[in-house]
Amino acid sequence: MTVALMWEARAVDGRGERLLAWARAQDLAQEPLRRETFRAPGDRVLVITWWDAAYDAELPELPEPDGELVGRAVHRWRFESVAAS
Repeated sequence: MTVALMWEARAVDGRGERLLAWARAQDLAQEPLRRETFRAPGDRVLVITWWDAAYDAELPELPEPDGELVGRAVHRWRFESVAAS
């Protein structure tokens, strides 16, 4: 089964590039099948990692960044793949 972990954070105004650099520099304890990093208006950063694992498996996730970088708590979601094309 493929599981995708999504990690999304909103930077403090004007710190989007620093948050993006921080997220890209974070190493995980294990290597995922795939990892993508995105940015969006409003200084938001999204990281998606794909894993060959059970839905409820313990998987490494990005930590919470320093409070000086983010304006709110990080949002996290877990999804199970049901189809690919």
